[in-house]
This record gives sequence, C-alpha cells and structure tokens, in this order.
Amino acid sequence: MKTGNIFQKIFRRQIMIPLAAFLLLAIFNLVADPSFYKITLGYNSAGNPVLSGYLITILDYGSELAILAIGMTLVTAASGGQDISVGAAIAISGSMLLRCLCGADTRSENLNMPIICAFLISMVVASLFGAFNGVLVAYFKIQPMVATLILFTAGRSIAAWINNNELPIVNDQSFAIYGGFIPGIPIPMPFFIAVIVMIITWLILKFTNLGLYVQSVGINEKSSRLNGLNPELLKVLTFVLLGVCVSVAALIKTSRLMTINYSVIAKDIEMDAILAVALGGNALSGGKFNIPASILGAYVIQFLTTTLYKFNVSSDALSAYKAVVVILLVVFSSESVRGWIGGLFKKTVAVKAGKEAKS
Repeated sequence: MKTGNIFQKIFRRQIMIPLAAFLLLAIFNLVADPSFYKITLGYNSAGNPVLSGYLITILDYGSELAILAIGMTLVTAASGGQDISVGAAIAISGSMLLRCLCGADTRSENLNMPIICAFLISMVVASLFGAFNGVLVAYFKIQPMVATLILFTAGRSIAAWINNNELPIVNDQSFAIYGGFIPGIPIPMPFFIAVIVMIITWLILKFTNLGLYVQSVGINEKSSRLNGLNPELLKVLTFVLLGVCVSVAALIKTSRLMTINYSVIAKDIEMDAILAVALGGNALSGGKFNIPASILGAYVIQFLTTTLYKFNVSSDALSAYKAVVVILLVVFSSESVRGWIGGLFKKTVAVKAGKEAKS
C-alpha cells in the first residue's frame, strides 16, 4: 500500500481527532511547565497512601465524564440528538441516593440501608427519568434537546424536593471510598469504577447486536423498521442506559462531598459529555459511533479543563475556551476536512517520490 493512501486512511479514522488533541495538550504542558507531569505519593487523613498531581486529577475527574460519555454516545447515535438534562439527572439520582442512605434524619450517624441497595434504587430512578426523555423523543417525535430541556429546567427542583430542600450529610466513611481511594490503593476509585463500566459496555456490545441496531436506527430509521427493528424501543433503551451511567456518576459525585448541593452539583457537565462525543469524531446527527474515541475524548476534555485551571483561567472563562474547541471540532471532524488533510499528505508524498525518481 502506498504511503499516501496510508496517511489518508489514518486521518479518516475517528480516533485521530481526540489523539491529536491529546498530543497538542501534552506538548503544550510539557513546554509551558514540565512540573505539570509531576506525581507525588502522600498520605490522606486516614493514613492511607494516595497519589496526587495534575495527571491524577485528570484520571480522577475524567473518569466520571468518561462514564457519561458512554451513555451520551449511544443516545446521540440512536436519536441524532443530545440529552442536555444529564447534570439535573445527576442531582436527582444523587438526592435519591442520599435520601435512601440517611432516611428521614439528614444528619444520621448510621446508614439507613446498605450502600448497594441505595445505589440500585437511585439507578432505577435515573433510568425512569431517562425512559421519560426517551419516550418524548421516540414516541412523541420531540427533538432530543427540546425534550430533555424539561428535565434540565425542573430536575434540580425535583432533587431538592426529594430531601425536603435539606442537605443530607453521610457520616459513614465507607461511603467516601467511591469518590476517593480504596484503603491501601493510591489510585482514585472513580478510575476503577469507570473501567468496570467500560468492560460491561464492551461485553454488551460484543455479545449482543445492540451496537449494530443502534447504528441502523441512527443511519436510517425507516430502513431499520423494514428490517424488523423497533426504532422507538431502541431509542428509549439508549436513554435508559444513559440513566444508568448518570446514576454511577451521581454515586461518585455525592461520595466525594458526602452530601449534595442541588444547584451546583454536576453543573454544565452535560456540555462536557456532548463535547467528549464530538471530540471522539462521532457524528452528532446520529449513526455510526465509536465509544473508545468518546472515552478518550472525555479524558482530553478533562485534560483541557485541568490545564486551564493550572494556568489560573477563571472558571467563568472556561466556557469561552471550550467554545473555541467546539468550533475547531466542528471543522476538523467533518469528512471533507479530514479527507482534505489525508489528500494533502498523499500529494506531498507523491511529489517527494517524484523528485526522488528524477534524481
């Protein structure tokens, strides 16, 4: 195979976009401040070893975003739209989780029920709200962003209502593990949770036809129906799966703080999740998808966020910087631009080969 054709094929791959963004950020930080890559081993208040540093922060907070990116990728592929209620859904799921753990006493010293039971209840609640969004999109034919705007608007009020507008606090330190560290293991627990979610997702897509069906619905809904699929049911299912991812992210979020702030928790995280999907080279209009690319995109988004904080960029200005990233993504993720870049390499190689042949 000719070198030019190889470059053209490489630049047409979805994974190249997040990889290129990752390399650019890595090189920028290496030049601007090499200490960005410094990792130190210390001890937390409980005397357990923990790793710290900017790279650990990326691994830690990027993991919860990666979990959300998995669900958002499936929703985007099936519906050709995005769910903007993810942050509010995390508030609802997290509020229900704490309600189950604390019961009526928001300052209880003891857990009201096992953490796994409380988590499963919060997962069911998040899945039901996901199904609600899915029904609006699939059966009532409402554009996804408009349909999820309902929960985006009302979700945080629902979360506050679940706990009577009080802020429950979990005092049992066993709950802190899910957003912190396993005793004796210095790597953040959210990373391991994300790996488990990734493995489960891989197994589902590997041993079922879900991925193929979702792509079929996203590419051509009418054609998929003629082939015996139920597009409406598949769309609802993807929203339910996103709800499951939301409940996992809510577990991590509430575990970090041992409480919840309804108006602040997971604020604007849906934008980062959507950006991770776009950065992964997935078409936001639906169809073919690449979950590994979305996961990498999530860590790149956290890489960007951590870099901006490292250089003292105000949190209010983060959206402006990410808007620039979105514009670049829209341009470079288009098939024509990627084909043009690959063709440019092909021409360069051809010219070089022609000069060598003459000499």
